[in-house]
Amino acid sequence: MPFAALRGLPDALAAKEKVLVPKIELSPEMAEELDRQMHLIAKGKMATVVYFNNGEYIKITGLVARIDETSRILQIVNTKIPFADILQVEL
Repeated sequence: MPFAALRGLPDALAAKEKVLVPKIELSPEMAEELDRQMHLIAKGKMATVVYFNNGEYIKITGLVARIDETSRILQIVNTKIPFADILQVEL
C-alpha cells in the first residue's frame, strides 16, 4: 500500500483542475427548439440531457423517470434537473 504524505491532495488538485463556465443564455431559436424537444420527452424513454450544474455543463443519458411540470423538474434515473438548467435534449 503506497504511503500518502498529504492525504486528500490528489482530490484537491483534481477539483482545482475544473474550469468553471458561466451559464449560457438561450437565444429565442434555441429556446424554441428546446421547448419542442421537451414536449417529446415521455416517462420511460431514453434521453440525453446537457444541463448546467455548479459552474459546469454535464451530459447525462438514461431513462426518464419523471417529468414534473408543476415543479419544473426532469428526472433522469436518479438525477433531478430543473428545467431552467437544461441546455439541450436529445431523444
